[in-house]
Amino acid sequence: MSEQHSILIINPGSTSTKIAHSIDGTIVERDTIQHTVEEIRKYKTLWDQFPYRLKLCEQWATERITECSAVVSMGGLLRSVEGGTYLVNEKMLNDARANLQGEHASNLGCALAQTISSKYNCPAYIVDPVSVDEFEPLAYYSGHPKIKRRSLSHALNIHAAARRAAEELKLPLSHSSFVICHLGGGISIAPVRSGKIIDVNDASSDGPFSPERTGGLPLQPFISLCFSKEFNETDIRKLVMGKGGLVAYLGTNSVVEVEKRIENGDMEALNVYQAMAYQISKEIGAMAAVLSGKMNAIVLTGGIAHSKILISWIIDRVQFISRVLVFPGEDEMLALAQAGLRVLNQLEQAKEY
Repeated sequence: MSEQHSILIINPGSTSTKIAHSIDGTIVERDTIQHTVEEIRKYKTLWDQFPYRLKLCEQWATERITECSAVVSMGGLLRSVEGGTYLVNEKMLNDARANLQGEHASNLGCALAQTISSKYNCPAYIVDPVSVDEFEPLAYYSGHPKIKRRSLSHALNIHAAARRAAEELKLPLSHSSFVICHLGGGISIAPVRSGKIIDVNDASSDGPFSPERTGGLPLQPFISLCFSKEFNETDIRKLVMGKGGLVAYLGTNSVVEVEKRIENGDMEALNVYQAMAYQISKEIGAMAAVLSGKMNAIVLTGGIAHSKILISWIIDRVQFISRVLVFPGEDEMLALAQAGLRVLNQLEQAKEY
């Protein structure tokens, strides 16, 4: 029998930090620490948030865990790497602190894991970072040779959703084909063939708008905005990632709040929320074309998949393409725990970053 292992799991996101305790691959306790727009706005930069998030994670762990075999975290916008589990090292930490491929809360993951793991004298890992790259060759073309499309996505949950969908449909993962939509603070929509993410919108700059991101913008007006002298570069980056989407239109990143406004007759909230569903549906259609329309299912997952009204609007528009599976929430915490356990049980070797 495999030795029983206690694993702390940390998953920092744009609007929350998810944390859990796993024993021998089973999640025994989990929490989602919510971060309001007002709280996040207190910090000038992403890494200014680090002490705040670290204190919350350490407090949670100290109250529950006395011994720990490993700390496993979500990976961030690091160098392009193949999927898998990686031991946290100094090179990874440096790239994360530099926001190498962009600024996102997931960049904090490896540093949170390493700092906490040092207190337990155990290793720290990340799994399937945002920068997992499984693109097919044509997916890299942008329209200009000076700009190459990047493979940045919610890879961990997309991979987990693909495995779950294949199991539910009784298909081998190697012979499956899906369009998978991670719907959260950022939105990633990917054609997934044989378990590989062969294309995906960069949720930091492309695709549908989300609770706090603009997604793709009309290019010529955006260029004019950049040179209007109203914003500097930092302002522009925050405008498209952090202060866009629902936050820009409605002043909140909470879909629960938006739905309450709709129930109270707020027509602007209704129009904006329908527009987000509309854009998600369009992106699903685009990614279906990558698969030539040949797929086993469209999969809707992530935190926003709990929104019955949003999901109903999306299904109405895309069900002509394929059957639709809905997995509300995400399998990320369990996926992180199981990946760490595979390494600890020597069923898989941790990769070097």
